[in-house]
Amino acid sequence: MKAEILCVGTELLLGDIINTNAAYIARELANIGIDVYYQTVVGDNNGRLKESLALAFSRADIVVMTGGLGPTYDDLTKETVADYFHKKMIMDDASLKSIEGFFYRLKRPMTENNKKQAMMPEGAAIFPNANGTAPGLAVSENGKTAILLPGPPAEMRPMFQDAVLPYLMKFSDKVLLSHNIRIFGMGESRVEEMLYDLMKNSTNPTIAPYAKAGEVTLRVTAAAETTEECEKMIAPTIKKIEAVIGKYIYGIDVPDIQTATVKELIRKKVTVATAESCTGGLVSERITEVPGASEIFGCGVCSYANEIKHRVLGVSEETLAKYGAVSEQTAREMAGGVRKLAGADIGVSTTGIAGPGGGTPEKPVGLVYIGIDSDKLTTVLKLNINYHKADERTYIRHMTAQNVFRLIMKALEDY
Repeated sequence: MKAEILCVGTELLLGDIINTNAAYIARELANIGIDVYYQTVVGDNNGRLKESLALAFSRADIVVMTGGLGPTYDDLTKETVADYFHKKMIMDDASLKSIEGFFYRLKRPMTENNKKQAMMPEGAAIFPNANGTAPGLAVSENGKTAILLPGPPAEMRPMFQDAVLPYLMKFSDKVLLSHNIRIFGMGESRVEEMLYDLMKNSTNPTIAPYAKAGEVTLRVTAAAETTEECEKMIAPTIKKIEAVIGKYIYGIDVPDIQTATVKELIRKKVTVATAESCTGGLVSERITEVPGASEIFGCGVCSYANEIKHRVLGVSEETLAKYGAVSEQTAREMAGGVRKLAGADIGVSTTGIAGPGGGTPEKPVGLVYIGIDSDKLTTVLKLNINYHKADERTYIRHMTAQNVFRLIMKALEDY
């Protein structure tokens, strides 16, 4: 089964909006075994939209479209699809009632043109929109299927998960199951090098790498008649991966490293406190994003100023004068100080130069020290995070936080 993604909107062509929808849909289709060979973006122009739709259907069985479902005259996606399938546009009473209810809840008047959003190609399957006014829909005929989704990601993604995925599963005669292995501390090329033979020779299950800032995900996917069969096929492959790069794996089927860390802290009943300089509270923020963090996190100190490092965290004036705020010695005393202040099992600290200014030949931008103080592990990790791009400051702070969580997980191994 082949699909094409067709995103509609002049704002996408102009670069006013980043097209995150295509990436999301492509990943989700891959998860259920539907191949995507082409992605297209077209503006709000009736002629070019018709051409793009016809071209997409010339090489795909399913075309997933986003955008162009609004109430204005240039929202033409439904009308173009109806014309392609030779369908009349008719009023869908359930959709109209839902749109009216949306405006009623907002205590805002519904304009006449919003009724356009309830007009549907005859015979379409309708996907309700719980987060906006534009319903989604699917039209299927003669082996071709068009799926139309709203453009805003906050509306499109829930609709895709709740309605489109179940709809698409009827096109598959197999169950597909994936497990995501989260890796930190190795780049994508290194992961592929170490697992090359296994990845190359695995066809069912397959192993697919996905990289983002600071980490890699391996998605292991199996196809079988039942979920139980898929699990049996995937388990040996995961064990083989763990045997090769296990020390770099921070979790399986967890969304991110902070979630894995907080869950492990909760499981082992270990508390943590943070003292942050260059990360400016980012580590604390990411910890408290995770539900249940209050069980293990009681204190975070954002100690940008040396006075706070000394007065609140107990870093000695001699240390600051002799070695400076960005130093192994300061990081060590910050970690110990916040642990004592909070009465925590683990204290962690960050101090560094996030840039873009402030660096010197001796202490360049990207130099970071991470301290950890606990009964099981007390050390300081030195990093040189070189990026040299426009968002360097953001990247340095992000990678510093990533390494904090990795260091906490290392300490937890002995609890």
